[in-house]
Amino acid sequence: MFFSRKVARMPDPSEAPAGRAAPIPTAVTHFVNGAPLKGPYPEGAEQAMFGMGCFWGAERMFWRLPGVVVTAVGYAAGTTPNPTYQEVCDGLTGHNEVVRVIFNPGEISYDQLLTIFWEGHDPTQGLRQGNDVGAQYRSGVYFYSDAQRQQAEDSRDRFAPRLKAKGYGAITTEILPAPTFFYAEDYHQQYLAKNPNGYCGLGGTGVSCPTETGA
Repeated sequence: MFFSRKVARMPDPSEAPAGRAAPIPTAVTHFVNGAPLKGPYPEGAEQAMFGMGCFWGAERMFWRLPGVVVTAVGYAAGTTPNPTYQEVCDGLTGHNEVVRVIFNPGEISYDQLLTIFWEGHDPTQGLRQGNDVGAQYRSGVYFYSDAQRQQAEDSRDRFAPRLKAKGYGAITTEILPAPTFFYAEDYHQQYLAKNPNGYCGLGGTGVSCPTETGA
């Protein structure tokens, strides 16, 4: 995660490696709760996708939440189909390191997930997060519905003035329709549960994000 020496830039799609037709192997079940990583999921479950720097630390924030059914880390919003971790780290696939969250909206709302997202990293840093530099560490919300898009934009607009008041710059988070999610390799899934003293890379800003009700 923190060994990248690539320049912080978005690569041109023409630079992307060819990738592969078949998905790369990954875990079958969640290391922490045993749920099937690729489903089936409970009836009524919804999905969310976030990029917020190193996906090891990001995933841990979400799997701990009541109402979250399962989490998985992977690559999204790039060009190369079914990329490997090494290809993403080379900085030419255009992919972001992301966490996919399957959740029960009757127990936890999308707005609550957004609060974790905004408070869990610094969304003003562009193509980096702390010491992790590169396009794969950019801040992103990838929505699955118009309702999610609206909530993401509204929460960004509520959070931005608080960041500014604390001396932070403009939010650089991309808010885009959910792209294809490519599962990362087995050893990346729930990495910090398998390696409790492993690298996290996320610190947040210490600024709270108000909810839809203004709390």
